[in-house]
Amino acid sequence: MSLDLAIGGMSCASCASTIEKALGNVPEVSMASVNLATEQAHVELSANINPERIVQAVVDVGYEAEIIARHEPRREEPLPGGWHVVFAVLLTLPLVIPMALDLFGTHVMLPGWLQWLLATPVQFWLGARFYRAGWKAAMNRSGNMDLLVAIGTSAAYGLSVYMLMLGEIHFYFEASSAVITLVLLGKWLESRAKRQTTEAIRALQQLKPETARVKRGDSETEIPLEQVMIDDLVIVRPGERIAVDGMVIEGKSHVDEALITGESAPVVKEPGSRVTGGAVNLDGVLLVRTLAIGAETTLARIIRMVEDAQIAKPEIQRLVDKVSAVFVPVVLVIALFTSLVWGIAGADWEAAIINAVSVLVIACPCALGLATPTAIMAGTGVAARYGILIKDANALELAHKIDEVVFDKTGTLTEGKPSVIAAKAPDGDETALIRLAAAIEHGSAHPLARAVITLAEKRGIIHEPALELLDMPGLGLQASVDGQRAYLGNQRWMLQLGISENALTELAQGVGSAGRTVSWLALKTEGQLQLKGMLVFGDEIKPSAAFAIERLHALGIATVLLTGDNQSSAANVAKQLGIEKVLAEQSPETKANAISALKQQQRLVAMVGDGINDAPALAVADVSFAMSSGTDVAMHSADVTLMRSDPSLVADTIDISRRTYRKIKQNLFWAFIYNLIGIPLAAFGLLSPVIAGAAMALSSVSVVTNALMLRKWKPGHTS
Repeated sequence: MSLDLAIGGMSCASCASTIEKALGNVPEVSMASVNLATEQAHVELSANINPERIVQAVVDVGYEAEIIARHEPRREEPLPGGWHVVFAVLLTLPLVIPMALDLFGTHVMLPGWLQWLLATPVQFWLGARFYRAGWKAAMNRSGNMDLLVAIGTSAAYGLSVYMLMLGEIHFYFEASSAVITLVLLGKWLESRAKRQTTEAIRALQQLKPETARVKRGDSETEIPLEQVMIDDLVIVRPGERIAVDGMVIEGKSHVDEALITGESAPVVKEPGSRVTGGAVNLDGVLLVRTLAIGAETTLARIIRMVEDAQIAKPEIQRLVDKVSAVFVPVVLVIALFTSLVWGIAGADWEAAIINAVSVLVIACPCALGLATPTAIMAGTGVAARYGILIKDANALELAHKIDEVVFDKTGTLTEGKPSVIAAKAPDGDETALIRLAAAIEHGSAHPLARAVITLAEKRGIIHEPALELLDMPGLGLQASVDGQRAYLGNQRWMLQLGISENALTELAQGVGSAGRTVSWLALKTEGQLQLKGMLVFGDEIKPSAAFAIERLHALGIATVLLTGDNQSSAANVAKQLGIEKVLAEQSPETKANAISALKQQQRLVAMVGDGINDAPALAVADVSFAMSSGTDVAMHSADVTLMRSDPSLVADTIDISRRTYRKIKQNLFWAFIYNLIGIPLAAFGLLSPVIAGAAMALSSVSVVTNALMLRKWKPGHTS
């Protein structure tokens, strides 16, 4: 059982750590993860518990919590604190402008009482949030950004009030007000930037229509989507979004599935085609039988996977959390040490306090807390936009280190269904051969029969169904066509019927049937059996497969073909694609063993598959990819689901993983280096509190902005 909470009042990574610790102290909680960027907590429960106890655990440590229903559309909350920023700027500008003019030799000073009058509402009204959150943190024996700001600005404000009472003329009201204003502005800008990291989920949620037009009996009724039931007939007119997952039973149209699968070109849908809720019907009227509703629809599962990936924490974030847990106490000690050293060293205590204030203000645990989750959110979001669904953050983190990619053959690198790749007749009349074969195969549900019928339809060859059809198990079919006896089957049957092996060999020359399935067609005319031709069937390689392998090799990643097919067929596919290593004639168990053997070579191995027989191997691989065109078992076993049956998306996944991980490292570097440089500068008196406040405000904004650069990423085949 799991529970999700919307958390209010967090300001930095220390807040997230405090809440995680509080939730972890509840006996029934087996795991708790708090995401600063999404402001949500995910809680795994080991036993039934009143959800209000979980909420209360968060409230008890000084934060707000509300139970949220997973995978419901996120409410568009207004940006917090916008008016606070405006008021703070209006009250602070008169204090800061004289300081700025002083740099240019113009000395203007507001009376002390007026400075106090402007600074007080900024400090205690607009800055009240820092006192509230800082007090709660102190009561819970933890620290956060709010505590640092509250202590630092209070020191500057208190020192200024003390000097005003002594009749001095130099104050630090502008420092305390400017710091609060800049931090408020920074948090507001940060909230705006963080909102952009969740655009992918909001875009997906907006795909779901509110209503559906249902045909029941002879009447059409528009009803709320929640009232649609399985097997309902839904009418979709041109320009409308398809409301449900289902199958087309009437009509033909082009459908735009770009926001679901990442496929830019419209797809033709006709009777028998599956359609996905959220796609746009472009030009025809479709009648769709409902196959999935609610949480079981493809769109709902996509949203669920993206949300799961964005709320999870990769291992690198757990290391950052440990650093953040001790960050604030260490900064408080450094600030205290700074003031004591300056005071004891002979400097006036006024300078000592201001330098300590700069230390408190420059320190920013926000950037550390946002470095990883914002990059993860941006990376998983843009990947989903192009049809790559990453199940969790660890999969995204691991994918950048993949050394070897193992591919299943059928349905992964090939189309997964047979087609006629060659037709040859002794007299050269291919059309007559195909017409005769299609007549015999008419009405059969066998995959080879469907391939023949499809070829006839593509070429516009009209045929009449054969008569007296007789199925010869293990051999083929015999039937009556235009009063003649026809035989369509394998070579063994042809030899039994009396066709010479030389005749078969001669006809097969130059066709390239090695590793293929071949059907021969013979016709008995006036008692004489004549060989009329041969049909070669093959599972065609996907158009993007060669490009996919080429891209992986360019990334320095080895490829392996792992298949249950025979060695000849597997070797033929591998040769065409440039795959050097082939493991053929594998069972589901030996596939899993093969993956384990590769992992024992100290390599990080990925597996790509689409069938039930691939599930064990997918489970064993370090990172697993499943085609959405495959089975549900494969998709549930996989870390990454590819919404298009396109193997080149594997290289795209590795590419976005590498870019995301690079952003994480960049963000963490800048977050750490900012504090490593800024805190010593402040301690040595080289930073004023105002500059320190500006730097602190901009640090977290810069981290989020850097992560948002991932939104410009495009897959290799579209860039």
